[in-house]
Amino acid sequence: MNTTTSLSTAAARKLASVTKSVPQMQGITPRWLLRLLPWVDVSGGVYRVNRRLSHVAGDGRIDFTDVGGSVRVIPQELCELPCLQGFEDAEILEALADRFVQRELAAGEVLAAAGEPAERLFLIARGRASMTRLGQYGDTVDLGTLGDGDHLGDRAVLQAAQTWDYTVRAETPCTVLTLERSAFDSALSDAAALRAHVEQFIANSRRPQDKNGQAEIELAAGHRGEHTLPQTFVNYERRPREYELSVAQTILKVHTRVADLYNGSMDQTEQQLRLTIEALRERQEHELINNPDFGLLHNVVGKQRLQTRGGPPTPADLDELLCRRKRTKLFLAQPRAIAAFGQECTRRGIYPQTTEVGGQIVQAWRGVPLLPCDKIPITTAQTTSILALRLGEEHQGVIGLHQTGIPHEYEPSLNVRFMGINERAVLSYLVSAYYSVAVLVPDALGVLENVELGR
Repeated sequence: MNTTTSLSTAAARKLASVTKSVPQMQGITPRWLLRLLPWVDVSGGVYRVNRRLSHVAGDGRIDFTDVGGSVRVIPQELCELPCLQGFEDAEILEALADRFVQRELAAGEVLAAAGEPAERLFLIARGRASMTRLGQYGDTVDLGTLGDGDHLGDRAVLQAAQTWDYTVRAETPCTVLTLERSAFDSALSDAAALRAHVEQFIANSRRPQDKNGQAEIELAAGHRGEHTLPQTFVNYERRPREYELSVAQTILKVHTRVADLYNGSMDQTEQQLRLTIEALRERQEHELINNPDFGLLHNVVGKQRLQTRGGPPTPADLDELLCRRKRTKLFLAQPRAIAAFGQECTRRGIYPQTTEVGGQIVQAWRGVPLLPCDKIPITTAQTTSILALRLGEEHQGVIGLHQTGIPHEYEPSLNVRFMGINERAVLSYLVSAYYSVAVLVPDALGVLENVELGR
């Protein structure tokens, strides 16, 4: 018995000495975004985008600029508000725009409630909200919806003791900019020209009394038969966007007994380093999509944010997403969103085509590949988003940013530095990846939001 055990142990040791062990890792995804993004080398670590700022005056809607998760109203667009129409002092409008505060609303959250004091002005930058009021017989009367570029509460900053006549509730997640009456009064105190303009507006307005005795400010009659055509103004952004490279880092620790396996070869250390880099690349793709500063989901302008017609993604939804830009290179969607789209196609008797990308056959729509990406989040309400991208500097699209030629470079824009060995014989390596992503022009990136994953 003892002899047999001794022989078996010796045979096992001999087998281990000639067998190569390759550690494996769960959770490695195709990482289509990392694979297909055209990467631009940023030697100085900063990439500046001098983007044209274009806005239409006189169309009744307010435009915004988006920088990551931050939204700012274009100062000249404040002239779409009735009380500021015709006011042209750019510096005062710039200062007034800085007084707005960004606020995020979840679906179902109330923005303004009927009967409550009206003390602030709202500008809706993203999302959709419904307006309702209580009817004569206690029923709810639908007053329509508000969307990107709409505003409400312009009376609230002009007169005190106002109350909301209706209730405004977010139907989808919304981004709004708010201006308190106190902040508007402060702006009037700081700018005599603005104060004179608003006072003249009030003087030229009439205040009819409704049946409840509540005053409303309305524009005077004027020349109602004449129409002023909207005008498009083009300039360069005064504060061009500068993309600084972000860094993702991790520390790999390997015991010397692992590193010394197989007659002192570094094979096991190399394998552990390979798995560490795989995990780092997964995190890198996650940041390219979700980072609040440069992530794609946070850098889609309002005009490129679309809502589904009925919840699940339909062919018509993807067609509308496609028509917003030329040379769409790919769709990026949650695997479950792709499945939901396939179900909608089947329901309509439509069979999407397939195409080849990188030697793999994937689903496509109108010849544009529909690629899976599990880094796109799913909300608690079981909704998600679908991204559409145009790629490349030559097409003014979306590009990846990195820096090559860095010290201790192991892969392009990724380095591995040996940090030493501690008293417990543990080797430490610092693994760092430098990256970012830039959207060169607004229509290079679009998103279909609030995509339901199934009913």
